[in-house]
Parts: sequence; structure tokens; C-alpha cells
Amino acid sequence: MSYTKLTVSALALAAVSATSAAARDQISIVGSSTVFPYTQAVAEEFANQTGAPSPIVESTGTGGGMQIFCEGIGESHPDLTGASRAMKASEWEKCVENGVTDISEAMIGFDGLSMAVSRANDYNWDLTLEEIYLALGAEVPVDGEWVSNPYTKWSEINSELPETEILVLGPPPTSGTRDAFVDLAMHAGCKMTDYVKNGDYDKKWVKENCSRMRTDGPFIEAGENDNLIVQRLDTDTNAMGIFGYSFLYENLDKLKGVEIDGVEPTFDTIGDKSYPISRPLFFYVKNAHRGVIPNLQEFVEEYMSEDALAPGGYLSERGLVPLSDERRAKLQDAVINGKSMEPKK
Repeated sequence: MSYTKLTVSALALAAVSATSAAARDQISIVGSSTVFPYTQAVAEEFANQTGAPSPIVESTGTGGGMQIFCEGIGESHPDLTGASRAMKASEWEKCVENGVTDISEAMIGFDGLSMAVSRANDYNWDLTLEEIYLALGAEVPVDGEWVSNPYTKWSEINSELPETEILVLGPPPTSGTRDAFVDLAMHAGCKMTDYVKNGDYDKKWVKENCSRMRTDGPFIEAGENDNLIVQRLDTDTNAMGIFGYSFLYENLDKLKGVEIDGVEPTFDTIGDKSYPISRPLFFYVKNAHRGVIPNLQEFVEEYMSEDALAPGGYLSERGLVPLSDERRAKLQDAVINGKSMEPKK
């Protein structure tokens, strides 16, 4: 299929390109560290197949990517951004303010927010969401009071857990993985505490009081490079890490997943949602750049190809949990043909 729509924004971009001293000949991509390995794989496959320059893919985090992506139209602005959550309404508003109004949204598949430890750690980890919250929340209930988190060892939360220091490396606030972890693990775990259940606190209270990760040492913000977390876990057997499933999947020789509520992160458990902290992954493309930035449309078509997205495709080989056949077909048609996303509200 080919993309034939030429918008007013595209015409404006073409005018900018015509007067530019040096037209950009490489596709520019920013965004999520979780989506990064999938996009990088597509970039490599695309370059190998076509001989075109390989797209430049930068791991900036979901929030950072959205900020850069929404700054404007033109060769000085990126063409795509990856995201480990959907675009927020506030990000959509920033895009609109800067003339980025024609965007295609692609939900490429599913990912599990994995917690993992070194294979040299001989404990068979199985945590509840409540235990995860009590280990990592800035404030937690203790003896009927809502207080600053006093727990330093896993055994203080549950006597059956190891008597080792709590040390968890995870993503910073700019990361979509952090947003998803807070929503799917921290909020859910907080709601499971007797303090919240018996106090009949509503969703607003939970969001205001259970979203902050502790900053006193047991939780460490490890930046946007998840490979650095993998390296740390490989050298510190007591440390635990939080990252997308692909990083666990690609390092199963060194790492093992932490079960959550008795469920191990795998392709099947993430796909059927029995693993409790799974989420969709996205990329966003500026339709005004199609047909103007060389090879952009062809790159999008490769990203949407069966070779990439179907079960057994090269992205599933890297840990992406594919969409159903019907859902994938609708996605491919919409994104290849440049269907504009609905405004975020």
C-alpha cells in the first residue's frame, strides 16, 4: 500500500525542505526505552533490505520523547516517537499548540512490566502487589497510621521473604514504564492494603497518596538505559530490577523473572493478561513528514509488516507479545494509510 494524502502541514514542511541548505536524509526517532529495541530492530531490517540510511533511534524515555516530538513540524523535529503508554491529553495539547495535529497512533503489541533478579539469587521470588507497594511506596500504612516508609528488609514486610535489604532499580519519572508501573502495580498494591480497603478511600485519594516512589535508598532511579539495570543485576545478586519484558527475555541466561501473585512473566501470561502488570506499547508518526522525509513511508510499512508484527515475526523474537490477527490487520491498514488519531481528552 502507499500513502497518498498530502496535508497542508505536509506542504508547509515541503516548503521548508526546499529552502533548507541540507535536507535530512535519515529518519529521526525518539522515545521509550522499552520500545527502543523493537524500533532499532525495524531500523536495522529496513536498512538491510533497502540499502537506505538506517534511521537514527534515540532512547529518551516516553515523556521526553513526547516533549521533543511535539515541538513542531520540519526537518529539525523527529518523525516518530515510541511510547510505553498512550499519549496523554496534555501532550496532545502541546502537539496542537506547535502545529503537530496530524498524527497516526500505532499500538504495536503488549509488554509485561517485569521484575527480575540475577539467576545467582537462589530464592524463588513470588511477590504480591501489596508487598511491592509496601517495599517501594514513599508512604505506607503501619499499625493503622499512614507514615513514611520504614521498611528496609523484605522480611519486615513478610516474614517468609528473605532477610535481605530492599534494593530495587527502576525507571525515572520521565519514563512511560514508570507511569505504567505506578498505575498497574503501585496503585493496585496500595488498594490491597487493609488501611485503604477499610478506610474506603477513593481513586483520587489513591492517586494522590500512593503514586510516589520512596527516595530514601531502597528504590533507585536508574535512568532510561535499561541495559544498565541488567548489568547491575548481573553483579549484585540481591538487587531487583524493573523493566520491559524484552530486557528479561533477552537476558534469561543471566536473569530470572519475579512471579507476581504466583504468575511468571511470559509471552502467554502477558498475552492473556493473567500476569497482572502488562501494558500496550505504541509509536506515533507525523503524517506531515510522510512523502517529504526520505523513506519514512517505507519505514512505517516495514514496521507494520507481518514479518515484524505477526506471531513468530522478528519483533516477537525480541519479546514483543503480538496483537490478534484481526486487531493487527486493522492497525496495519490504519497506520500504513496515515489515519489520523482522535484527539486525546
